[in-house]
Amino acid sequence: MATQAQTDITAPSINAGEAEFFGRLAADWWNPNGSSAMLHRITLLRSALVRDTAAAHFGRGIGSRRPLVGLRALDIGCGAGLMTEPLARMGAVATGIDAAPENIAAASAHAAAGGLSIDYRAVSVEALAATGGVYDIITCFEVVEHVADRDSFFASLAMLLAPGGVAILSTPNRTAASWAVLIAGAEIITRTIPRGAHDWQRFMTPPELSEALVNAGLSVTATRGLGWSPARGFVVGDDVAINYFLVASRAG
Repeated sequence: MATQAQTDITAPSINAGEAEFFGRLAADWWNPNGSSAMLHRITLLRSALVRDTAAAHFGRGIGSRRPLVGLRALDIGCGAGLMTEPLARMGAVATGIDAAPENIAAASAHAAAGGLSIDYRAVSVEALAATGGVYDIITCFEVVEHVADRDSFFASLAMLLAPGGVAILSTPNRTAASWAVLIAGAEIITRTIPRGAHDWQRFMTPPELSEALVNAGLSVTATRGLGWSPARGFVVGDDVAINYFLVASRAG
């Protein structure tokens, strides 16, 4: 079952203040009406995008309940496992890592309660990459805007992606729209995101994130937006103004 690997994590990519901030939210991660309410609202969209992307990449049928069977999946910045658990339920051999040991403890407890076998570790991407392990699928959602040394982070992420593998990242765009929706709206007005969770200046635009991934040795293959529709709620489409996904691969 899930285990906690260490309690004092230092690495170039780790922002200790950010890790402490999100670690304090650990007990509330799985509350759909709590501090992670917005993440709960988009989990199904994320899961479907990962399923469809991985199925297309590896030639799997999306009709199966477990389309990721036999694939090794890594969820970077997993929090309490909101994306890691869907990876496991889709059949992947799932690993989740986070810089906050409190999050790993919460993720481990929730997985155990649900009968899921997930390898959770409180470890940095640099330390995990140093072990030589590789993964067929990497998810990294709402993480890069919290990273300290981005060069070190993306280099380690690329090392962790197996040849022929696929990485799916999401992050807010640095636009007036993202400030209005995520900070003014979600943090200050509706409080569906914890106040102080974001530094708008740290958001990356799609060209900036694409360049970082290419510089790390990966190929960017797709960009999709995560937007809001008054009629439909959150939707995946072409509008990248607020938040977006990038899909990247490593040559086999």
